[in-house]
Amino acid sequence: MRAIRSAFHPVVERTAGGIPTLVHVAGEQEYWLIQTGVGPEKARRCAARLLDHQSFSLMISTGFACALIAVGIGALLVGHEVVSSGRDGPTSVSPIDVPGEARDRLVGYIQAIVPAVHMGRFVSTDHVIGSASEKRVFADKTQAIGLDMESAALATEANRTRTPFVIIRTVSDLLDEDLPLDFNLFLRPTGWLKGIGTVLLAPSCLLGINRLRRQSGVAAGALTAFFRQYAATMMHQRQEHRSAPM
Repeated sequence: MRAIRSAFHPVVERTAGGIPTLVHVAGEQEYWLIQTGVGPEKARRCAARLLDHQSFSLMISTGFACALIAVGIGALLVGHEVVSSGRDGPTSVSPIDVPGEARDRLVGYIQAIVPAVHMGRFVSTDHVIGSASEKRVFADKTQAIGLDMESAALATEANRTRTPFVIIRTVSDLLDEDLPLDFNLFLRPTGWLKGIGTVLLAPSCLLGINRLRRQSGVAAGALTAFFRQYAATMMHQRQEHRSAPM
């Protein structure tokens, strides 16, 4: 959230459907920044309440992602469709694809700065995928380029309300690397003590956590740079359109 907010400044606080939001106003354009929380259920509830009270020309699922293709840390991955998978592994489901004019303009802009292989399908899971071997399974089964936990839930709500949707995330962990510990422990209220105990029993995982922290910093910087450039470009295009002779 800090990475996104750094690209849109200043912001004002608003509430829609009981959801706190930060809104950046740029001329006639508004950018609403909403933090959903981790995981599909929190994302679904947040999106449902928001979209039932407010309409949008485009909804973007953004944040960090695990790469399922060979890219570097901080690489921008763009999803135009997403599939969902539970704890039993990847399942064959119809991709959720919500097109729209605003989304098509954004994708057209992205195509000029992002390699074609960085655009494609995402897969969302209901738990953190930590091992390189499990990541490979998802990559082979789904042919996805990136993995997260929220985009499928957000896309489902976008589809329900016919809101154009796209995924724009930066890579914080790679296809062939293992996460330093089971972060799923920290997603459960009773798992924190066990998670901390794991760290204390295996101090070497602190090196991995520090590595992931550095990688997340790189991913955050790339996310800020993209949205800052995107917002500036859109503002410039609108100004040129208004000043063009009729």
